[in-house]
Amino acid sequence: MTIDQTMDGTGAEVQDGNRLSREVGRAARHFTRTLQIRLSQYGVSIGQWSFLRVLWVEDGLSQRELSKRVGLTEPTTHSALQKLEERGLITRRTMTGNNRRLHSFLTEEGKALKPVLEPLTLEVDEVAVRGLEPAQQVALQEALEAVIENLKADEAAAAERGLRVPPTRERD
Repeated sequence: MTIDQTMDGTGAEVQDGNRLSREVGRAARHFTRTLQIRLSQYGVSIGQWSFLRVLWVEDGLSQRELSKRVGLTEPTTHSALQKLEERGLITRRTMTGNNRRLHSFLTEEGKALKPVLEPLTLEVDEVAVRGLEPAQQVALQEALEAVIENLKADEAAAAERGLRVPPTRERD
Protein backbone atom coordinates (compact mmCIF):
# COMPACT_ATOMS: atom_id res chain seq x y z
CA MET A 1 0.00 0.00 0.00
CA THR A 2 1.35 3.48 -0.85
CA ILE A 3 1.13 6.72 1.11
CA ASP A 4 -1.98 7.82 -0.81
CA GLN A 5 -3.90 4.61 -0.12
CA THR A 6 -5.68 3.45 2.99
CA MET A 7 -8.04 0.69 3.98
CA ASP A 8 -11.77 1.27 4.36
CA GLY A 9 -13.77 -0.45 7.07
CA THR A 10 -14.00 -3.65 5.02
CA GLY A 11 -10.27 -3.88 4.35
CA ALA A 12 -10.62 -2.71 0.74
CA GLU A 13 -8.14 -0.10 -0.45
CA VAL A 14 -9.49 3.38 -1.03
CA GLN A 15 -7.65 6.34 -2.52
CA ASP A 16 -6.98 9.26 -0.23
CA GLY A 17 -4.46 11.77 -1.57
CA ASN A 18 -4.49 13.79 1.66
CA ARG A 19 -3.66 10.92 3.98
CA LEU A 20 -0.20 12.13 5.09
CA SER A 21 -1.25 15.74 5.66
CA ARG A 22 -4.36 14.59 7.51
CA GLU A 23 -2.42 12.25 9.78
CA VAL A 24 0.28 14.83 10.53
CA GLY A 25 -2.47 17.36 11.26
CA ARG A 26 -4.20 14.93 13.59
CA ALA A 27 -0.92 14.24 15.37
CA ALA A 28 -0.30 17.99 15.75
CA ARG A 29 -3.78 18.50 17.22
CA HIS A 30 -3.21 15.69 19.71
CA PHE A 31 0.22 17.06 20.68
CA THR A 32 -1.42 20.44 21.30
CA ARG A 33 -4.30 18.99 23.31
CA THR A 34 -1.99 16.79 25.38
CA LEU A 35 0.25 19.76 26.18
CA GLN A 36 -2.76 22.00 26.89
CA ILE A 37 -4.01 19.51 29.49
CA ARG A 38 -0.71 19.87 31.31
CA LEU A 39 -0.41 23.66 30.89
CA SER A 40 -3.95 24.26 32.15
CA GLN A 41 -2.90 23.02 35.59
CA TYR A 42 -0.82 26.21 35.78
CA GLY A 43 -3.44 28.51 34.24
CA VAL A 44 -1.52 28.90 30.97
CA SER A 45 -3.17 28.47 27.56
CA ILE A 46 -1.39 26.97 24.58
CA GLY A 47 -1.34 30.42 22.94
CA GLN A 48 0.22 32.03 26.00
CA TRP A 49 2.76 29.20 26.12
CA SER A 50 3.97 30.13 22.62
CA PHE A 51 4.74 33.68 23.70
CA LEU A 52 6.32 32.67 26.99
CA ARG A 53 8.69 30.31 25.15
CA VAL A 54 9.87 33.12 22.88
CA LEU A 55 10.26 35.58 25.75
CA TRP A 56 12.24 33.06 27.81
CA VAL A 57 14.79 33.08 24.99
CA GLU A 58 14.68 36.80 24.20
CA ASP A 59 12.92 39.11 26.61
CA GLY A 60 11.78 42.60 25.63
CA LEU A 61 10.52 42.00 22.09
CA SER A 62 7.96 44.25 20.44
CA GLN A 63 4.49 43.00 19.56
CA ARG A 64 5.45 42.87 15.88
CA GLU A 65 8.59 40.86 16.62
CA LEU A 66 6.65 38.46 18.83
CA SER A 67 3.97 38.10 16.20
CA LYS A 68 6.58 37.10 13.59
CA ARG A 69 8.38 34.69 15.91
CA VAL A 70 5.20 32.89 16.93
CA GLY A 71 3.64 33.06 13.45
CA LEU A 72 0.40 34.75 14.43
CA THR A 73 -1.28 37.97 13.34
CA GLU A 74 -0.67 41.12 15.34
CA PRO A 75 -4.28 41.37 16.58
CA THR A 76 -4.05 37.80 17.91
CA THR A 77 -0.69 38.61 19.49
CA HIS A 78 -2.15 41.74 21.08
CA SER A 79 -4.94 39.72 22.73
CA ALA A 80 -2.55 37.07 24.03
CA LEU A 81 -0.18 39.69 25.43
CA GLN A 82 -3.05 41.46 27.18
CA LYS A 83 -3.98 38.20 28.90
CA LEU A 84 -0.39 37.53 29.89
CA GLU A 85 -0.17 41.03 31.34
CA GLU A 86 -3.47 40.60 33.23
CA ARG A 87 -2.08 37.37 34.72
CA GLY A 88 1.02 39.25 35.85
CA LEU A 89 3.37 37.16 33.69
CA ILE A 90 4.60 40.06 31.54
CA THR A 91 4.72 43.84 31.62
CA ARG A 92 4.58 45.99 28.52
CA ARG A 93 6.33 49.30 28.20
CA THR A 94 7.81 51.63 25.62
CA MET A 95 11.51 51.83 24.96
CA THR A 96 13.50 55.04 24.84
CA GLY A 97 13.05 56.85 21.56
CA ASN A 98 9.80 55.21 20.48
CA ASN A 99 6.78 55.94 22.64
CA ARG A 100 4.35 54.10 20.35
CA ARG A 101 5.91 50.63 20.22
CA LEU A 102 5.31 48.48 23.30
CA HIS A 103 7.85 45.84 24.28
CA SER A 104 7.00 42.82 26.42
CA PHE A 105 9.10 41.84 29.42
CA LEU A 106 8.69 38.81 31.65
CA THR A 107 7.88 39.46 35.29
CA GLU A 108 9.53 37.40 38.01
CA GLU A 109 6.41 35.20 38.01
CA GLY A 110 6.71 34.74 34.23
CA LYS A 111 10.38 33.81 34.52
CA ALA A 112 9.62 31.40 37.36
CA LEU A 113 7.27 29.38 35.14
CA LYS A 114 10.08 28.34 32.78
CA PRO A 115 11.50 25.46 34.87
CA VAL A 116 7.95 24.35 35.69
CA LEU A 117 6.47 24.41 32.18
CA GLU A 118 9.37 23.46 29.91
CA PRO A 119 9.57 19.86 31.19
CA LEU A 120 5.93 19.40 30.18
CA THR A 121 6.92 19.37 26.49
CA LEU A 122 9.43 16.60 27.17
CA GLU A 123 6.71 14.68 28.95
CA VAL A 124 4.39 15.06 25.94
CA ASP A 125 7.19 13.92 23.60
CA GLU A 126 7.72 10.83 25.76
CA VAL A 127 4.01 10.04 25.67
CA ALA A 128 3.94 10.46 21.89
CA VAL A 129 6.75 8.01 21.16
CA ARG A 130 5.75 5.44 23.76
CA GLY A 131 6.16 1.99 22.24
CA LEU A 132 8.46 3.14 19.44
CA GLU A 133 11.97 1.71 19.31
CA PRO A 134 14.82 4.25 19.52
CA ALA A 135 15.61 3.70 15.82
CA GLN A 136 11.98 4.39 14.94
CA GLN A 137 12.07 7.59 16.99
CA VAL A 138 15.18 8.77 15.13
CA ALA A 139 13.66 7.84 11.76
CA LEU A 140 10.46 9.69 12.62
CA GLN A 141 12.38 12.82 13.65
CA GLU A 142 14.47 12.73 10.47
CA ALA A 143 11.43 12.13 8.27
CA LEU A 144 9.52 15.03 9.84
CA GLU A 145 12.53 17.33 9.43
CA ALA A 146 12.69 16.40 5.73
CA VAL A 147 8.94 17.00 5.33
CA ILE A 148 9.25 20.40 7.00
CA GLU A 149 12.17 21.41 4.77
CA ASN A 150 10.23 20.34 1.66
CA LEU A 151 7.20 22.36 2.70
CA LYS A 152 9.32 25.42 3.59
CA ALA A 153 10.97 25.26 0.18
CA ASP A 154 7.57 25.04 -1.51
CA GLU A 155 6.33 28.04 0.48
CA ALA A 156 9.45 30.03 -0.50
CA ALA A 157 8.94 29.11 -4.17
CA ALA A 158 5.31 30.24 -3.94
CA ALA A 159 6.43 33.54 -2.41
CA GLU A 160 8.80 34.06 -5.34
CA ARG A 161 5.78 33.69 -7.62
CA GLY A 162 3.94 36.32 -5.57
CA LEU A 163 1.78 33.91 -3.60
CA ARG A 164 1.59 34.33 0.17
CA VAL A 165 -0.17 32.71 3.08
CA PRO A 166 -3.38 34.70 3.52
CA PRO A 167 -3.93 36.39 6.90
CA THR A 168 -6.10 34.47 9.31
CA ARG A 169 -8.25 37.52 10.02
CA GLU A 170 -9.62 40.11 7.65
CA ARG A 171 -8.72 43.68 8.40
CA ASP A 172 -11.35 46.41 8.39
